[in-house]
Amino acid sequence: MSMTPPAPRSRAARRCRCPRNQGDQAMADEAAAIRIGILFDHRIDDGRSFEQIVQLGIDDVRQTGRLDRPVELVAEFGQGLPSGTAAEVEAAFARLDAARVLAIIGPAISDNGFVARDLCDAYELAAINYTGGEQTRSEWMFHYQVGSLEEEPFVLARHLASRDLRTVALAQDRSPIGRRYGSFFEEATAQLGIEIVARVELSPVATDATQQVAKLRRHEADAFAYLGLGQSARPVSVAMAAGGWHPPAIANSALMFAHAMVEWRKEYDGWVYCDAYSDRNPSLANLVARLGPDASQYGKMMLAAAYDMGRLLAEGLAAAPRLDRRGVKEGLERVKLLPAALGTPDTTMGFGCWERAALKGGYLVLRQWKNGESVEWRG
Repeated sequence: MSMTPPAPRSRAARRCRCPRNQGDQAMADEAAAIRIGILFDHRIDDGRSFEQIVQLGIDDVRQTGRLDRPVELVAEFGQGLPSGTAAEVEAAFARLDAARVLAIIGPAISDNGFVARDLCDAYELAAINYTGGEQTRSEWMFHYQVGSLEEEPFVLARHLASRDLRTVALAQDRSPIGRRYGSFFEEATAQLGIEIVARVELSPVATDATQQVAKLRRHEADAFAYLGLGQSARPVSVAMAAGGWHPPAIANSALMFAHAMVEWRKEYDGWVYCDAYSDRNPSLANLVARLGPDASQYGKMMLAAAYDMGRLLAEGLAAAPRLDRRGVKEGLERVKLLPAALGTPDTTMGFGCWERAALKGGYLVLRQWKNGESVEWRG
């Protein structure tokens, strides 16, 4: 991996100075701000909505009086994999290091999480990524699991078994993400006596999947499964709909993209997939109620995840024995049993000594796209 010296700070960097909650102590406002980086490898609306909700989570911790100074967010974007390059992620990370941030939130995509993991350890700069890959974790890289390459396949296989679907045709990305998902799906289905009768790989940036879908259809499997990042799920679903093939369909958390891409939902109708939020979670319900009509602009998954990570990071700052990079890492390790807005009502979050997975409990939630809406699967 290229380890070039830190690049000069980009003019494209943005510092988020969102209005803080009233009641902050004047002395705290006079203290030097703590800088926290946001490393975007994928973003919607220039990342502003995400930053606003992260800031809300931070401010809620500040209101407890345990943070004696404001927190300033510094955002950088690097067009990472699969459509960009690892070098873009490296450059964005280096700009955040040059900005003297104490910790980072991001990136979002597992391929780029692998890149950032090694950078975190090299720079001794803690980050909380929100990918689905447990292999992104390290001494300095923490992980807020928006999905799981390793555990989602078991959730999906159990779902097939519960519906007595014993054979499955599989389409997966030809990428580290797709192959990681696929390898665990093999193990999960084998445990339950489910047979993968056909399998195809396609580019994670594919725009047409007509041939691959036709190949899978010939095997007349009980069900269809998609495993990948998500961009290729769109042409797969279009080809299936165009060909009139409508088997019971399952997918990993890739179908969460349809929360933002409304036009994708029609072809996903009836598909059951792994999501990360539950309509029954009281922490999420309280957050939605606080925001009122504004909540709808964020999407519940992003809302819950950004708020949770803001709180996690702020609690780590509050628990830090000193406000330097190693102190923040040690502070994150002291965060325990926070109720999470993501996942089912029993989901908690925290870290520990060599414990880098934030979410504990029911952080994977089966949902189904139905008539243009995502509804929690009830069986």
